Amino acid sequence: MPAPERIPSRRLSDDGLITLLGKGQLTVLGQVRGASNAVLYCSVAYEGEQAHCVYKPVAGEQPLWDFPDGTLAQREVAAYEVSEVTGWGLVPPTVLRDGPYGQGMCQLWIEAAPEDEDAPGLLALVEDEEAGEGWKPVVLAEVGEGRTALLVHADDPRLRRLAVLDAVINNGDRKGGHLLPAPDGRLYGIDHGVTFNADDKLRTLLWGWAGEPLPAEAVEVLDRLAAELEPEATLVTRLGELITAAEIEALRARVAALRGTGLHREPSGEWPAIPWPPV
Repeated sequence: MPAPERIPSRRLSDDGLITLLGKGQLTVLGQVRGASNAVLYCSVAYEGEQAHCVYKPVAGEQPLWDFPDGTLAQREVAAYEVSEVTGWGLVPPTVLRDGPYGQGMCQLWIEAAPEDEDAPGLLALVEDEEAGEGWKPVVLAEVGEGRTALLVHADDPRLRRLAVLDAVINNGDRKGGHLLPAPDGRLYGIDHGVTFNADDKLRTLLWGWAGEPLPAEAVEVLDRLAAELEPEATLVTRLGELITAAEIEALRARVAALRGTGLHREPSGEWPAIPWPPV
């Protein structure tokens, strides 16, 4: 795949980016390797504006027995719609559109910030029994030859917001590779095809706050989401085009449960809590 030309990802407003992604001319530049479904790297151009994007055609999706309704592309768009209501902007602008290989999801390409060897990352393996200051423990992992290490993630408010969003959308695959820190300091989550199942499917590396009280901003966001999930609300109308009525009702129930407990989700014990592979 060719190296992406640097096109500012936030030069346009979000509305402008949605128009660009939805109406622009898609040109396939390459394929992102290693994904379980077809992921194409494209340029998109419209009325003098241009950006890079990811295009995932429905025709390239592998069928999943536990996600029989709709498409993964629709779920990716639904995740963006819910993220926008939170005001946190955690999911890059995403649309459902026709492309060179049929209908699919089109999402703004986020060029991740280069790793800084002198700065702590978002995830780490430590050999100590405690996570250490600034880190939250996730799970004790086997690292080979009978050795174990503690998987930890940063005690970062951006990750904490993402943990709340994942609990709301029932994300079944929050891996380390799905976290994109941008050069401007924002953090994005990507790959939301296995979300919104009516059954509990939450699998994530962001369990560090499990059982802790939700921060005040998360409580406010959940209150806003509850209001936006009333039957006649615009969000519900939009989601009705993307996921099933049963999945929307389950979404309401998850928001209500988080508001009721006031706590971060804990693993249910009925489903593997950690995605595999974790990166």
